[in-house]
Amino acid sequence: MNYINPSPIKAAITAVGAYVPEDKLTNSELEKMVETNDEWIVARTGIKERRILKDPSKGTSFMAIKAAQDLINKRNLDPTEIDAVIVATITPDMNVAATAAYVASEIKASNAFAFDLQAACSGFLYGMSNASSMIASGRYHKVLLIGADKMSSIVDYTDRTTCIIFGDGAGAVLFESNNSGYGWEDEYLRSDGSGRMFLNIKAGGSLFPTSSETVEGGMHNLYQDGKTVFKYAVSEMTSAVEKIIYRNEINPDTVAYLVPHQANKRIIDAIARRISLPSEKVMSNIEYLGNTTAATLPLLLKDYESKLSPGDRLIFAAFGGGFTWGAAYLTWAY
Repeated sequence: MNYINPSPIKAAITAVGAYVPEDKLTNSELEKMVETNDEWIVARTGIKERRILKDPSKGTSFMAIKAAQDLINKRNLDPTEIDAVIVATITPDMNVAATAAYVASEIKASNAFAFDLQAACSGFLYGMSNASSMIASGRYHKVLLIGADKMSSIVDYTDRTTCIIFGDGAGAVLFESNNSGYGWEDEYLRSDGSGRMFLNIKAGGSLFPTSSETVEGGMHNLYQDGKTVFKYAVSEMTSAVEKIIYRNEINPDTVAYLVPHQANKRIIDAIARRISLPSEKVMSNIEYLGNTTAATLPLLLKDYESKLSPGDRLIFAAFGGGFTWGAAYLTWAY
C-alpha cells in the first residue's frame, strides 16, 4: 500500500550547514572528572569524544547562527528570501523568548517568522515534518530548519550516566519545493507522555518552579533512566522504520542510508540488525560528536553530504524524551 502525497508540491532539502565548537571533551578527560574510563564509555556508548561550547557567555543561539550562516554562505542565499526559521532545541537561550526569533534577526532573515520546537531528540525529525508541510502548502517557499543544543548547559558533570553521552552542536537544512520529484516522501511520528518520568529535567517548569530547593537538589540537570530509554528507543525506532519501509513498499537493499539519531551506538547497531541493514549504510558520527540531541540528524547530513546523490533513499529515525519518536522517508534532491 503506497503512501500518496496529497500535495502536488514536494518539499526537498536543498542545502545543509553545520557548526560544532572547537573544544573537545575526551574520554580521558572525563576519567579525571567522574569514576569512569575510556573502555567502559566506548563499550556502552561508542563515544570517544564530544564537542563542548565552553564560553559561558554563548548559548544555543550562537551555534544555531553559525550553522545557518554556513548554509547561507555555501548556498549564496539571500536571507531575506527565507520565509520561516524553525529551531528545534531543548536548551533555548531563555524561557519565553524564542531562540529562533533571535537567530532569524541575527542572520538578517527579516521577512521570516520564527519559532522554537521542543521534542527533545526527536525535535529535528518533527521539525522536518513541519518544514516540509509548510512548503507543500504552497504558502512558503524557503524554510530554514535548525537543530541546535548546548547540552553541556544542562548536564551534571558529576553524573557518569549522562555526562559521558552528550555534546554540543548545531546543524541546519533548507527546505524548498522541488521539480525533480525528489524530497519528502512519508513520515510516521508518535509520542507517549507516560515516558516523561524516564527522561527529563524535573524543575524549571510550572510543575516545579525554580527555587533554592530545586537548585540545591540538582533538579535542573538532565535525568535519564538509561535501561528504560534504551529498551523503548530500540523497540519504537525500529517499529517506526519498519512501518515506513512496509507502507512505501521499499526494498531495504535500495535504501542508500539509515539516518538515525545518535543516542548510543548500541541502539544504532540494534536497529540496523533488526532491519538487516549493513553498517556501511548507517550514518554515524557518534564516536567524535556524541549525542547532540536535536542536532544529530543535520550534523549527519553535513558529514555525509558529499556521498549523497539525487534520488538516494534516506530513512530517518529518532527517539527522545517525552517520549517522542518516529521515522521518515526522504529522497535526496542534489
